Amino acid sequence: MNNVISYQRDGRVAVLGFNAPPANALTTELVAGIDGALDRATDESVAVLVLSSDIPNFFVAGADIKLMQSGDPAVFAGYIRSLRSTVERLPSAPFLSIAAVNGHALGGGLELAMACSLRVAGPKAFLGVPEVKLGLLPGAGGTQRLPRLIGRTAALEMTMTGRSASGHEALELGLVDRVVDDAAGEAEEWAHELAQGPIDTYRSIIRCIDASHNDFDAGMQIELDAVTTLFASPDGQEGLTAFLEKRRPRFG
Repeated sequence: MNNVISYQRDGRVAVLGFNAPPANALTTELVAGIDGALDRATDESVAVLVLSSDIPNFFVAGADIKLMQSGDPAVFAGYIRSLRSTVERLPSAPFLSIAAVNGHALGGGLELAMACSLRVAGPKAFLGVPEVKLGLLPGAGGTQRLPRLIGRTAALEMTMTGRSASGHEALELGLVDRVVDDAAGEAEEWAHELAQGPIDTYRSIIRCIDASHNDFDAGMQIELDAVTTLFASPDGQEGLTAFLEKRRPRFG
């Protein structure tokens, strides 16, 4: 943990706040802070982690342009590998994650948000991948996750123009799940609701839905493995027992 990251826990929910003025650029310090927060959330068996910003008008503005100004390909490649490693920890984490996008989520910032389980945006949010304006492309999963969320045509248009979508347009495209005035507040409320449910089941549902973009037979096998594993799990057994006993389940 470091001074560009805040971390607060409330029961089974934790909030990771970005605090790197002026725009939460993904510097090596901020990336290291995110890694530290992910370590802590894992160690504390957090159920849902909310990613938010302590800076008005910005979620995460994007990559570290100052680092890129060095013009050193080796330095840039090392930075991208480190950023990708951190971003990819989110979908494989033992907890759910919700990005609360109250402001600009650009480039690596949007890639970070897309790696989360869910996304809540404010009406004044702007989400985009403007790397094309630098003669580059999104290098932390943007070319892979964006078309899975909004389709090939819309992803090509956003990536090749570099334009940003407003919160409401992002909702229409399927880039975010909800748009509300207070994205951070909504994300935390949603997190507490989800934290009372079967987290492993939620994660399995996401894994199965994501697999639907690939080979059908492979996706069907992933689904079969998931449902049989869940049936034998403590939450699966609790859910069935609670149903038979006509009471609310107490998931773990």
